[in-house]
Amino acid sequence: MATPIVMPRMNYDMRVGTVVRWHKAEGDTVSRGEVIAEIETDKATVEMESFWDGILGKIVVEEGRVVPVGEVLAVVTEPGEAVPPMEPSFPTPSPSGREEAEGRGEGIAAATVSPPGSTTHVKASPIARRLAREKGIDLAAVTGTGPGGRVTEADVLGYNPSPPGPSPSGRGEAEGRGEGVTAADRIDLSRMRQAIAGVTSRSKREAPHFYVTSEIDMDRAVDLRAQLNEALREGDGPRVSVNDLIVKAAAKALEAFPKFNASFKGDHLELHSDVNIGIAVALEEGLILPAIAACSEKSLQEIAAASTDLVGRAQGGTLRAEEYTGGTFSISNLGMFDVDSFAAIIYPPNAAVLAVGTVKEQPVVRNRQVTVAHVMKATLSVDHRVADGAEGARFLMEVKRYLENPMSLLL
Repeated sequence: MATPIVMPRMNYDMRVGTVVRWHKAEGDTVSRGEVIAEIETDKATVEMESFWDGILGKIVVEEGRVVPVGEVLAVVTEPGEAVPPMEPSFPTPSPSGREEAEGRGEGIAAATVSPPGSTTHVKASPIARRLAREKGIDLAAVTGTGPGGRVTEADVLGYNPSPPGPSPSGRGEAEGRGEGVTAADRIDLSRMRQAIAGVTSRSKREAPHFYVTSEIDMDRAVDLRAQLNEALREGDGPRVSVNDLIVKAAAKALEAFPKFNASFKGDHLELHSDVNIGIAVALEEGLILPAIAACSEKSLQEIAAASTDLVGRAQGGTLRAEEYTGGTFSISNLGMFDVDSFAAIIYPPNAAVLAVGTVKEQPVVRNRQVTVAHVMKATLSVDHRVADGAEGARFLMEVKRYLENPMSLLL
């Protein structure tokens, strides 16, 4: 039986996506879990996997087209099965109407990603692709300075194929802004930054946040990490980070406090069976929260390996859809920037997020004596519709208990 593949919703506010690249051609065999296409959202380029075994019978939407969520992209058939006739069902707006249509997330149709044949296979960040498209720049002509030669936003902004000169249109733009106003007075927001603004505004508007903060004695955790990494020095596995310890502690605490691994659904809470912890990754375009799946089932070393792999692929633009959308709880860590503490905004539809600062040596009192210890501040942001202050405090104390007794994380 022919099965349609539709544009998936890959983040909370996603309305449209761009088919950047097909990994399969019509007539190719596809298997469940196999990457068949790359989809660009307002935040990242994500690998789309097939959910079926069969033959890619027809590609309905070619590379470079902007498609609303839910529209058919391709059709998978059984071997020997006839491909049903199918064409894109969405209308084709004029070029001038494309930006407005994309903003509404409706009536989206064909639009080239870049000059024909030039950008589809160029390794570039989503914002670099958008800027190149908007400026009419051939990405293939831009030298990439990012990881692996990836073209970045700065590369596109700094691209200058010919010496700059006065432009009548530039003069008109300046006059339109008013006397004395220059381009430096305005910074246009990228699509990703606009998306972040929309999600965070909605989160703060709809979810009543409250916050609880605690200091955690990290002496034992720091010692355990050093011992583990010393033992791993001769092997090929990734080293364990402080953040890996925090992820594991949060996963174990979430098993005991399932409310914080839930989503508010109006008249009920949806409790998630898997603990998928999103870790904040700062890209040049903005912040994303790809998730490590099934954290409660992973060992500390497996979490370290998954985290290293996830961050690398997030930076390289090769996340899978479920990693981008499947988080049930989030951790944001600004310790590497020497931040003591901060409060994070909950990422919908999660119920909570844990924000952690740097681990630093400072005086503490133990047994009525002043000594020096490694201390980390952690702040839990909670949706008050899901839990109350006392519950939030007990959950944070459970995370603290695991980190102050880190051998329990190895059990």
